[in-house]
Amino acid sequence: MMQINLKGQRILVTGASRGIGHSIVRQLIGAGAVVAVHYNNAKNAATELAATGEGSIAIGADLSVDRDRAELIDRVVDALGGIDCLVNNAGIALSSPIDEPLDDWAEKWSRTQDVNLLAAAVLSREAINVFRRTGGGRLIFVASRAAFRGDTIDYLAYAASKGGMVSLSRSIARGFGKDGVKSFVVAPGFVRTEMAEDFIRQYGDEIAMRDIALDRLTEPGDVAPIVAFLASGMADHATGTSIDVNAASYVR
Repeated sequence: MMQINLKGQRILVTGASRGIGHSIVRQLIGAGAVVAVHYNNAKNAATELAATGEGSIAIGADLSVDRDRAELIDRVVDALGGIDCLVNNAGIALSSPIDEPLDDWAEKWSRTQDVNLLAAAVLSREAINVFRRTGGGRLIFVASRAAFRGDTIDYLAYAASKGGMVSLSRSIARGFGKDGVKSFVVAPGFVRTEMAEDFIRQYGDEIAMRDIALDRLTEPGDVAPIVAFLASGMADHATGTSIDVNAASYVR
């Protein structure tokens, strides 16, 4: 029987205080990992979650701030004694209708790329530099089906940022494999989270349901086991791949 054992693994999960990130942390801790639970504002939630895992910690950083994202990996290494895996999960989805004022539209684009793509790139850069010194590690990018099929017209920036994550992951996998660095993408479809509530309010729950092949919307707990599997090392020769978790709402 295959069992996922992450004992001894030190893993940073960004955007971990709620939603998909929260479920990922629970899954990783359940498999024995020591987890750095990243949060921006939700310190209490992150601290409570970290307390469920021996040695795990809550660690705050604003990933839209250059200094915060640049220093986060070093802070995790200092606190945990190293890092074996980075899960780039943090993200935002801002509605930016194409007919709103250009300054507002462009500002939302900038914020979206900043948090979803640039922060992931900076953190990955810093993690890779550690991995190259310590014998390797794994990067897991939580992207979206939007990276492959696109999104609604009000979420162009979100789709573009997730597409960038996919290209980033593939480039890392191809470029740093000989250094022991493995890189993967998990691409969920519509997942029932707090962040998805804006979409539900705007478009209605029935639109999301009509889009999928199964009888219920994807939950965060449907994504988390795949992340744990990729972190385990049992799928290292799938480096560079993207795994869809979208209830067949987009099939490649």
